[in-house]
Amino acid sequence: MLQNILIERKIYASEEHKMMQTMIQEFISNDITDHLEEWEKNGMVSREIWKRAGELGLLCLDMPEMYGGGGLDFTFNALFIEALAKKGITGPGFSLHSDIVAPYVLYYGTEAQKQKYLPLMAKGDIITAIGMTEPNCGSDLKALRTTAEDKGDYYLVNGQKTFITNGFMCDMAIVAVKTNHNTDEEGVTLLILESTMEGFNKGVPLKKIGMKSQDTAELFFDNVKVPKENRLGDEKAGFKIMMQELARERLTVGIMAVATAEGAIESTITYTTERTAFDMPIAGFQNTQFKLAECTTQMQIHQAFLDRCIELLVDHKLTAESASMIKYSATDMCGKVVDECLQLFGGYGYMWDYPIARMYADNRVARIYAGTNEIMKIVIARKLLKDL
Repeated sequence: MLQNILIERKIYASEEHKMMQTMIQEFISNDITDHLEEWEKNGMVSREIWKRAGELGLLCLDMPEMYGGGGLDFTFNALFIEALAKKGITGPGFSLHSDIVAPYVLYYGTEAQKQKYLPLMAKGDIITAIGMTEPNCGSDLKALRTTAEDKGDYYLVNGQKTFITNGFMCDMAIVAVKTNHNTDEEGVTLLILESTMEGFNKGVPLKKIGMKSQDTAELFFDNVKVPKENRLGDEKAGFKIMMQELARERLTVGIMAVATAEGAIESTITYTTERTAFDMPIAGFQNTQFKLAECTTQMQIHQAFLDRCIELLVDHKLTAESASMIKYSATDMCGKVVDECLQLFGGYGYMWDYPIARMYADNRVARIYAGTNEIMKIVIARKLLKDL
């Protein structure tokens, strides 16, 4: 099988990682697998799965223990992300919650904000989201139209966000807004909004090509009063903060892509070994063997670079350019690998009951969110040609 030729990964070599891996696999088997069809029908997972993940200590793994986190390093987060992706599980928005929202609060929040939100996040008592994208604003974050008018001791927020992961279920969201709107000092600011605030409204979960069990929704803000103490970081520092934290988000997308490719290859090996055609296993045909060899080679090459990026993040040295490289290249690779694997399944690969079909639908968006792959190439090229 595939594990027989893969190089042992040093980032997951400790006993602690092996124990965590066992617990994660049991969590997937006991608490997730049997609920996938129900979640897809509902367009979202249950709150119970969030609570269960919190009970097991699987949320906010690299947050400090003093704030309820696991006190571990990012390699444990990566292990959890990979385990879900290998099984084609995209419903629970755990990574958005633990790997994007939590670091924003930890690095830029006040002590009061950390004490208030991080312990609840670690327990799964609250579900969080981040609101950047708008109907007319995707990768160009400077084009935001959601505004926050300074009213002295509070901001008055008006606007709309879309494609928000965990949007319908969220209890708290970090929202990017324009402050000092229509002035020469206009800038992007981050605010913490709670879903119970008057004027904070949610659209129904959006219907998507894939990721059918992941809650993705629109958020609407109609004269929402947000206390000044809910500002995250300095006023007008939002764009700089987002640019600094996007590297981690893009790395998580790369992690999911490489793990999905590995999971697709493993399931295809199993299928082509068991399925026969012309009185022999499909895996016995040279075309099948060559395709699997090509896919595995590409997956493992990306895995090596991925591990390097994970180590850089742990050491706080991951650059925007490296994160962009793994994000765009790994997601391109994943799309090609999953497509080749689906072809080897034949007609069954097109049936929703087979995980490869879900992977095919779910992972197309990886080349779009967290910054399109075209934007990733611009980020890389600007660094290469900065002296021109």
